[in-house]
Amino acid sequence: MLKRIVALSAPVVLLASPVMAGDQDFQVYNKTGYTISEVYVSASNADDWEEDVMEADVLADGEAVDIEFARGTKGCRFDLKVVYDDGTPAVWNRLDLCSVSKVTLRYDRNADRTWATTD
Repeated sequence: MLKRIVALSAPVVLLASPVMAGDQDFQVYNKTGYTISEVYVSASNADDWEEDVMEADVLADGEAVDIEFARGTKGCRFDLKVVYDDGTPAVWNRLDLCSVSKVTLRYDRNADRTWATTD
């Protein structure tokens, strides 16, 4: 399982210590049947997506990545964007990451529908 720390407006680095964790930490679990090549997390009021938190890594089907925020990160509402390895994006807006610990991504091939459930 991968762990990433999100520092908005700064480069993403690997988590150095659990003490650095923020209140918005969550896990993205890929149950879509496809590989996700990019994952973006941005404050809902931001104008851009910042950096791909996966860097050069991918999130294969059945895998999870921990997204951990720097301690002191403000706000709870964040947007999540993933890009599948074929270039297709999916976006979820205004997730309350202060109350969410896990986002599970799913895809229904018959309906051509992507959705997310939160825990």
